[in-house]
Amino acid sequence: MKIGILTSGGDCPGLNAVIRGVVLKGTETYDLEFVGIRDGWRGVVEGDFFPLTRHEVKGLSKVGGTILGTSRTNPYEGERGGAENIAKTLADHGIDGIIAIGGEGTLAAANRLANDGINVLGVPKTIDNDLKATDYSFGFDTAVNIATDAMDRLRTTGDSHQRCMVAEVMGRHVGWIALHAGMAAGAHAICIPEVPMSIEEICELVSSANARGRAPLVVVSEGFTLSGMDEAYSDKGLDAFNRPRLGGISEILAPEIERITGIETRSTVLGHIQRGGSPSGFDRVLATRLGLHAADAIVDQAWGEMVSLRGTEIVRVPLADALIELNTVPRSRYDEAAALFG
Repeated sequence: MKIGILTSGGDCPGLNAVIRGVVLKGTETYDLEFVGIRDGWRGVVEGDFFPLTRHEVKGLSKVGGTILGTSRTNPYEGERGGAENIAKTLADHGIDGIIAIGGEGTLAAANRLANDGINVLGVPKTIDNDLKATDYSFGFDTAVNIATDAMDRLRTTGDSHQRCMVAEVMGRHVGWIALHAGMAAGAHAICIPEVPMSIEEICELVSSANARGRAPLVVVSEGFTLSGMDEAYSDKGLDAFNRPRLGGISEILAPEIERITGIETRSTVLGHIQRGGSPSGFDRVLATRLGLHAADAIVDQAWGEMVSLRGTEIVRVPLADALIELNTVPRSRYDEAAALFG
């Protein structure tokens, strides 16, 4: 069989490790042939493929980003999009199936294509850790480590000036990065999409920390909404899937915190720093294992399924299971962290 591999959506550390795992096991154990698909679903629609052999993947487990490139293209849009056109493109190039490595948007497109008769297998990727059908997705651990390191640095400059520092991390719908990095860095308030808070509640925690002689650290997910807000803050338009591009809520909170508390407050948006650089050891191993098991799943023709981490084991689940609902932060987990606030 000839299999195409794509990475789609936001990039993250660990993508190359998956590619390496798939290709090494697929070629050496099963004699499969692979092609790389450039720039996610765009490459599928436009037939932009290139040979992917053992040579192209050597040493990739520690390399961040993706050698395939990525985009947020919707495979059902455009003159050459849609299942019928994609099926013809794949047939013209002798490609028997696709391994789609991505998050919620990517896997939703993969599931739709699978339902329309295209051979697609999913590998979960998201730094947000918001996919319900897997315990953890690669990229998350690295993002938490990067965010924690950044917050540790913010703490030292905040201590020097007795400022309140507001650190904004990624997290469109869920607050896992904010929760884990905030707890690791000793944040005095953590603001996540699952738990709306008023500006008065945030300021009370900031003032409490300041009264104890601490320089307050507030961690906020980009998708956080203040009490009374109908939706997350966005002033950057829509992406290819018509979702608002988020980012900037910390720049709304910081001046309000300073106005209400009288404490000098600065905001920092970590943004794409969280997606860059080399993957952590945990993510290298998880991504490689997912790649190895994806090769097994291809041989078993487990189309329409996704490899997934359950406990310490890699299993297969229907793609649809990853899309039923988001993996949100349970209130009990937030309450654990809240015991440390203020």
